Amino acid sequence: MMGAIRILIAEDESTIAELIGVALDRAGYAWEHAATGREAADRLEERDYDLVLLDIMLPEIDGYELMEYLGQLNIPAIFITAKGTPADRVKGLRMGADDYIVKPFDLDELVARVALVLRRYNKSRGLLHAGDVTVDTAAREVMQNGTRVELTPKEYDLLLFLMRNRGAALYRETLFEKVWGEDFTGCTRKLDLHIQRLRKKLGWEDKIQTVYKVGYRLEASL
Repeated sequence: MMGAIRILIAEDESTIAELIGVALDRAGYAWEHAATGREAADRLEERDYDLVLLDIMLPEIDGYELMEYLGQLNIPAIFITAKGTPADRVKGLRMGADDYIVKPFDLDELVARVALVLRRYNKSRGLLHAGDVTVDTAAREVMQNGTRVELTPKEYDLLLFLMRNRGAALYRETLFEKVWGEDFTGCTRKLDLHIQRLRKKLGWEDKIQTVYKVGYRLEASL
């Protein structure tokens, strides 16, 4: 299997970079952060990246200059910036950016656009890791200590949602609606049985935790 997709976040606002990083973690992407344009250029010289999320108004070297460098390296880029006029968008796209996202933005939409650009460049495979379990989201394959784990489609979807929200207490109705795509009627038996089977198949009886009067949580330290 291929390794995880590596993304560089070139963003001088650390809070925004951390939020993006959390979203990328949940989607199974590896990422690194550069707070200045010069730091981003240095990182691009040192290692390979599959995608760059690029602010325009960076200290030292701005995003437009970095975009020219990325064009030479043939690395796809998405501008993420507060510069939201039509002229700004046109300039960014004409310079070679694959997408242009204006702040503030929705994190789920950002991850969806990242996935779209990566697919365009045939780099769409991402891996999710939790403890001794690895999920290949492109192949829908679950491996534990190098051995394939056979899951039903709903068990796989449930595991994926738990891993992407690791450490968060998830309400039963949320899990039911996200995994089964149906309105929650108050009956949790179907969900509870799938949790039991998932725990047994992975040996995660103590990792998928029951949260009293809420639902379930996948242990954050995995």
